[in-house]
Amino acid sequence: MKITASLQNRVAYQKTITLKKATRQFFEEKNYLELDLPLLSPALIPESYLEVFETTFRYFKESQKLYLTPSPELFIKRLLVEGIGDCYFLGKAFRNSEPESSLHLPEFTILEFYKTGVDYTYMKKELKEFVCFLAEKQKKKHIVYKNRSIALDTVWQELTVKEAFSRYADIADIFDETAFFTKAAEKGYATENTSYVDLFSQVYAQEVEPHLGVAAPTIIYDYPKKLAALAQLKTDGVTAERFELYIAGVELADCYSELTDWKKQKERFKQDALLRKREGKINHPIDWGFIDALRKGLPKCAGVAVGFDRLAMLFAGATSLRQLQLIAFDRDM
Repeated sequence: MKITASLQNRVAYQKTITLKKATRQFFEEKNYLELDLPLLSPALIPESYLEVFETTFRYFKESQKLYLTPSPELFIKRLLVEGIGDCYFLGKAFRNSEPESSLHLPEFTILEFYKTGVDYTYMKKELKEFVCFLAEKQKKKHIVYKNRSIALDTVWQELTVKEAFSRYADIADIFDETAFFTKAAEKGYATENTSYVDLFSQVYAQEVEPHLGVAAPTIIYDYPKKLAALAQLKTDGVTAERFELYIAGVELADCYSELTDWKKQKERFKQDALLRKREGKINHPIDWGFIDALRKGLPKCAGVAVGFDRLAMLFAGATSLRQLQLIAFDRDM
């Protein structure tokens, strides 16, 4: 492994700095409180779809396992329970075992903001206002990515996950798991020893994602409940109040109406912990303190997580996250 430095990335890097300043201005004007949160935790929310980084704190003969946080959510919701109100975090997060590519880095900048008293429908408007605010500050009306130009100050497309799979993958019902597996097998996907979540992700990445955010920014919403561990379910019992934002085929944001029922959350934790164990992921302690906090009463709220580096990449006209870095690790693998 070697460390490289490049001032060629200075312009894109400076764009990121100006976007951070504009972000703080937007949320200050909206009366959100900025949070300074830990990056290490002795326990985490069990999330079956991601891997974490493990380290050890040592003091003489004493030692304790600690984990780099993949999201600030476990801290923010504790503060929401205590009544902190509308708030946001802009800082580092860490995810292990993801393919390092133009759109993925193990260490990245995340923006998470939470608003109380609203659901995910309201946050669609708040997110659009935020993106358009950044565009106005940058004097940009379009995002250009890989020769695609997408207008921001236009009507954003909205479609359900079910509609997207029907339109782009020719799969009519993603909620009937048997029919979904049968159709995926007919299309040539390997379905043996594959979970529903893994198969969904494969089809989604190959056939749905490339079409999202191409004509206009796209909000895709109402995901299967198995893909929303911390989200409130809709009354149909099979879809979750969750949406994602795409521009030019790039996923930029993820939003939930937050689950407030601690009993349901505890059951989901148990299920995800079993999945992590089954898949051989790092067996970190479960953050049961998070459940204790929910017992006190999480207010009705919705939260949005934004891949801030990706957003900055699009505004900078770059095609890779590495083009925003002044210092980068080059790995020989």
